Amino acid sequence: MGCLQTLNGITTDCSTSMGGLKEVYIANYDDVTATTITDGEITAITMASGSTFKKYQFRRNTANMTSTLAVDPANGSTVSTDVVMSFLKQETTKRIEISALSVGELVVLVKDANDKLWYLGKDFPVMASAGTGESGTNYTDGNRYSITLQDNSMDWPYEVKVAPAGESDTNYVDLEDIVS
Repeated sequence: MGCLQTLNGITTDCSTSMGGLKEVYIANYDDVTATTITDGEITAITMASGSTFKKYQFRRNTANMTSTLAVDPANGSTVSTDVVMSFLKQETTKRIEISALSVGELVVLVKDANDKLWYLGKDFPVMASAGTGESGTNYTDGNRYSITLQDNSMDWPYEVKVAPAGESDTNYVDLEDIVS
């Protein structure tokens, strides 16, 4: 007998949607002490005292998030999510930060171009899986660092229910409380 689940269907969505990422927030995995999930969304993130997520910004059209479902009838399903970020211009401060990200066990919040926030690191730490430093060949080529952070999970990334600007509610995550 197959697994029982409740299906609700998906209706046609006529609203607009944009690709790409706006920014990414990253914290050490052990700095997040608890998350609360309500109705399939993360509604609270509790941080260790003095800990916050750090903001990572990049130029438009230089970052993306891709989730891939792997189904194995014998072993079950997993979802692997890659976040790829490119940072223009190689320089020491960026090299040091990319090096720290490459060895860290992380939790990642991804803000997409539709202003949706996604949580990675729910089941296991997010870790670097690839990276490059490029000088380019021609004057018009990119000079940059790029890093891929990978989340391996039992489910797709959870949406984080963010408090509307100026509002405080226990059913929302207030980014001002957890991001520096």
